[in-house]
Amino acid sequence: MNLNLKRGLVVLLIIALCFGWFVSLFGIGEIDSVKSALKYGLDINGGVYVVMEAQTDAEGEELAALMEQTRAVIDNRVNQMGVAESTVTIEGTNRIRVEIPGVEDAEDAINAIGKTAKLNFILSDGTVVVDGSMVKDAQVGTDGASYVIHLSFDSEGAERFAEGTRKALNREPEVLVDGMASNQIAIVLDNEIITNPTVNEVIPNGQCEMSGNYTKEEAMTTAALIRGGALPVDLIEIQSSVQTATIGADALDKSIVAGAIGLLIVFILMIVFYGMLGIVADIALALYVVMFFWTMVAFNVVLTLPGIAALILSIGMAVDANVIIFARIKEEISAGKTIRVAVDAGFKNALSAVLDGQITTLIAAVVLYQVGTTAVKGFAFTLMLGIIFSIFTAVIITQLFISLLASEKKFAKNKYFGVNEDGTPKQLLNKTFSFIKHRKIYYIVSVSIIVVGLVFMLIGGMNYGIDFTGGTNIQVEMGQQVDIDDVKDTLKEYDLDPQIIYAGEGNTQLVIKTIKSLENAERAEVIDTLSEAYGITEENVLASEQFGPSVGDELKANAVKAVVIASIGMLIYIIFRFRSWKFGLTAIIGVVQDVLMVIAFYAIFGFTVNNPFIAAILTLVGYSINDTIVIFDRIRENKKIYSKDNNETNIDRSLNQTLNRTIMTSLTTLVVMIPLCIMVSASIREFIIPLMVGVIVGCLSSIFVCSPLYYDLCRNEEESKYLRETAKKPKKTKKYF
Repeated sequence: MNLNLKRGLVVLLIIALCFGWFVSLFGIGEIDSVKSALKYGLDINGGVYVVMEAQTDAEGEELAALMEQTRAVIDNRVNQMGVAESTVTIEGTNRIRVEIPGVEDAEDAINAIGKTAKLNFILSDGTVVVDGSMVKDAQVGTDGASYVIHLSFDSEGAERFAEGTRKALNREPEVLVDGMASNQIAIVLDNEIITNPTVNEVIPNGQCEMSGNYTKEEAMTTAALIRGGALPVDLIEIQSSVQTATIGADALDKSIVAGAIGLLIVFILMIVFYGMLGIVADIALALYVVMFFWTMVAFNVVLTLPGIAALILSIGMAVDANVIIFARIKEEISAGKTIRVAVDAGFKNALSAVLDGQITTLIAAVVLYQVGTTAVKGFAFTLMLGIIFSIFTAVIITQLFISLLASEKKFAKNKYFGVNEDGTPKQLLNKTFSFIKHRKIYYIVSVSIIVVGLVFMLIGGMNYGIDFTGGTNIQVEMGQQVDIDDVKDTLKEYDLDPQIIYAGEGNTQLVIKTIKSLENAERAEVIDTLSEAYGITEENVLASEQFGPSVGDELKANAVKAVVIASIGMLIYIIFRFRSWKFGLTAIIGVVQDVLMVIAFYAIFGFTVNNPFIAAILTLVGYSINDTIVIFDRIRENKKIYSKDNNETNIDRSLNQTLNRTIMTSLTTLVVMIPLCIMVSASIREFIIPLMVGVIVGCLSSIFVCSPLYYDLCRNEEESKYLRETAKKPKKTKKYF
């Protein structure tokens, strides 16, 4: 690419970036700002909740099983509609509460989740050909003019549908169902004819197209209802309203300000430590942020706390990619190469580390999205977007800007590329360390922390929160907006440690949740205390009952299953790329160690284990594996370059060469979290602090655990090689004169 073309592209990119940020902040014409255009989860910006009651005479264990089945179907149905991050819980014995973000109207929420979705394909005489249980899949497509739904049947359904189309094709022209011809098959959803297409031929392969002049939204909703399955029981609405964010009132505005401050600090850090290269990294990161959020808008992705965790992780990885590239360029300059040659060589040498680290994490994200549910799926999709854009901005945008700087005589100087005039690279740390020599100390410290955590778990157990245990829910119409802290003080004699949020129009309702399962008499005492303090009556009590956990056994099992499959996928990729099972095994051991360390942290310090706990663990898996792969990539390279040196020397050399990059990446990732931890609320603090611990643990394990473990696995190989080489050498004989 010639110099003038590079200059033109850079100018266009800067103009596009400025325009993108202006639109993102202020909007333009009919385009809203990104804050208004994004959809947010209940935990960040509140949303709609609906309480529905099952219409059944079942009792006892039969009722409990029926309600759990209903909860699972609704959870699956919402999951089919996208990454909406809804919460589905059982309240009392026969009620379901669904909290759903991204919906402004309670009626829309009920339509989306409460339909029985009883699907039948019937002939004109009312005979049912197939029912919804035989539908294998339903996907949205187009026929060139409008949206349609492509249906596929299971083997039994395909056989029955073929027979049904044969009957319709040969039927006499009598009509028993109003509005149908004898050669039509009606598709009926909840006793309503959606469409009644004419049969022109027998359909033997179990594939058909469902048309009806759908809009895109209608087609997507109907397809999702069909895929989600039929509810085992009819539900009627008991209560619905709007509630505030679970992490506190005004959480969205506070989170935006805190996030902006964190991002600004990252920009400043990059300039301070990398000078002109830091400015290039900031431009790439600014472009990354714009692309990321507008893609979220385009895909209607709901941003939640797990999504914020994925965003923080992907920002860290985007910064990391740039830092890896800058470090390699500085090394090439220090080796005596010219700026232009050093830039080309630096990008070439850094590319494998960047791609291996990002692709390994991407594999984990894809698996998590396919296998996981609700919060896991939302986290994974957000992470996938972040990884794709971080690769693009680092490999394409950063390279374009730096190669232009290298081509300009004014900027093609050492000082602009992080190198001193004497040719030595500018570093955060200039000291070298002997990591392998002290590896047993690191092992002992790691194992000790994990063992202490296990002891705390066995003695005191984990501090499971409402999402895992369920508890008691009391919802009251206060008649006015009251201060939540005052309500907590009013109820402190009951030692409930409650989660209290606003609900209803004007935030006049309170939803009080506690992990304690209060019986009727105990709930009555709590309500009496509120009545005395705020002058409310029994008519103001909208709900008073126990509810089940939102993180059920199925969700926990799916989360574990997703992590296990993701680990296997990462292991296969690492073995394939590094041509050694030892790299793969130590990387996965490092991930397991990190997870156990964070669990130990939760157990020792008593942090509440709630829904965000899953996101914290997933973030740790992604961060830890990326950090480890970058170090392993340098070890692999040094083993080739310094083939005569032993493993201890090469591993120590690799760790010292990547140490500044490891510290910088961890620092910038933590910096994004700190303002969120300080400025938003105590609820988000319980989410952010474990994330911060996870980042620190992931950073330390890559240096002090994974690399030493790899060394120990290679010791036998190295000793055997030494013995073989010694055996080949001829023995020296003494000569006598």
